[in-house]
Amino acid sequence: MTHELIEQAASRFGDRSLFPTLEARAYLNHAAISPVSTPVREAAAQVLEDYARDGFYGYQQWTPRREDLRNKLATLVGGRGEDIGFVPNTSQGIMNVALCFPWTRGDRVVLFRGEFPANVTPWQRAAELFELEIVWMSLESFWRSHDEGLGELERILDSGTTGSGIRLVATSAVQFQTGLRMPVPKMASLCRKYGAQMFVDAIQACGAVPLDVGVGIDYLSCGSHKWLMGIEGAAFLYVAPHRIGSLRPHVAGWRSHEQPFDFLMHGAGHLNYERPIRAKADFVEQGAQNVVGYAALEASLDLITSLGVDQVFAHIQRWHDAAEPALVALGLRSRRTSHSDGRSGSLTFELPERASFELFVQSLRDQGIAGSTPDGLIRFSPHWPNSIHEVDLLVRSVESALAVSTR
Repeated sequence: MTHELIEQAASRFGDRSLFPTLEARAYLNHAAISPVSTPVREAAAQVLEDYARDGFYGYQQWTPRREDLRNKLATLVGGRGEDIGFVPNTSQGIMNVALCFPWTRGDRVVLFRGEFPANVTPWQRAAELFELEIVWMSLESFWRSHDEGLGELERILDSGTTGSGIRLVATSAVQFQTGLRMPVPKMASLCRKYGAQMFVDAIQACGAVPLDVGVGIDYLSCGSHKWLMGIEGAAFLYVAPHRIGSLRPHVAGWRSHEQPFDFLMHGAGHLNYERPIRAKADFVEQGAQNVVGYAALEASLDLITSLGVDQVFAHIQRWHDAAEPALVALGLRSRRTSHSDGRSGSLTFELPERASFELFVQSLRDQGIAGSTPDGLIRFSPHWPNSIHEVDLLVRSVESALAVSTR
């Protein structure tokens, strides 16, 4: 990506000039899939051009870039490059930990009702495979008050000290339905207090919400096609350095060994199936990777970090602060939490009972408003290119959609 494009975008928030073919009048769906910016398109096109021209040598050209990206992702979340492994998506990162965790029969895992299934299904499969017990919590207590939710979590963790222990708590940094930002640092502190480990699904946070694994996060997985504004098929897994040694490499592939390429590069006698599995987070890199996807992610990440995640978050909150009261005045019920430290990039609403959900959603689409509908809610998720001036357009569109959808 050229420095000129970075400077162009960084000069002002709310400028969508890097998205010249984006058709939506207001694109408010970054919590689902972000549109592709010009720098991302250019990076992806460059990879394909190099592969078309050079084949294998194009691969060799782009491989060193992967280490730069690894370090940039580590900086984004407050870790080290050697603690980052590349995976194809958030789900695969979760599955890797669920299958490699050093479980003991009877261990207990805390999950949340209302989570996106990606952060539930792998733990359910691990529970069946390793004979674990799942302990469910409701997200509503955290939505009402972080203190209330933390109190409930501590009671569950404390109960594990008298019976089968709570080994792991799995949470999203930001909940996909309501946009509730979980109190991850305090949750991690409770986990440490009671001897549990903490897994974080960060796909609804990274790129728009400040996040630091240094608060006590043991594992974190995140894909690039939402708030990181890359494309699908590229993600990363963070493993805390003091946890890597206890993982069991059940998901290892040919690239998980030490010196996996020696037999391809250094002549005869290097084909050895007994090479040890790397004791680093990148042992999860089992085989061929999405070179195009990671080039795209690096381009989008460079842009976001040039703007600053703190500044991106502040811009989104200004947008939300302008939109929320106006939409509530029209009759929508906001699911945005009242406590500011629980807020994120998503602004979610319930429709009035008299409104037809299907007609309302179709009306917004017809008016060029791109949002999403997680489990019957209406979710708007702007990012740095969204202008505050779009709020007036959204309010008018919602008012019109309510008029045509009201029974």
